[in-house]
Amino acid sequence: MDLEHEDLTLAPCKYEYLDHTADVQLHAWGDTLKEAFEQCGMAMFGYMTTLSTVEIRDVHTIEASGHDLESLLFHFLDELLFLFSCDPFLICSKLVITEFKTEGEELSVSCKCYGEEFTLGKHPQGTEVKAITYSAMQIVAEPERNEYEVFVIIDI
Repeated sequence: MDLEHEDLTLAPCKYEYLDHTADVQLHAWGDTLKEAFEQCGMAMFGYMTTLSTVEIRDVHTIEASGHDLESLLFHFLDELLFLFSCDPFLICSKLVITEFKTEGEELSVSCKCYGEEFTLGKHPQGTEVKAITYSAMQIVAEPERNEYEVFVIIDI
């Protein structure tokens, strides 16, 4: 895909890692729920490698759907993990959700994923993410204050 006409400015970091027994909890936030989802995806990739080493050389699009916000977040992160697990492994340094349907019976998300092939030697190897879990998943929305947070435990 042609990257010439894309905005490749990286978003500020709005996530952290919280300790959890044998796993790790991603805590991400944003001014919108869409931004909190994007930041949660970046937190997952940031756990796999140092994101500042990842150049934007390629772009892929992923789609996910769910019957509620928690299942939408689960499937979104699962699709990102699948993207990394494919051959070649794609590590992302920028995510842009282009469609975000959070009302109705079928919720859905479409996201552009910017990054490059994961290469040992160039990208420091972080911790392998084995799976996304529903365990203690939480979405906190305070739209009147433009504050949205997500908490997700990933299996490492």
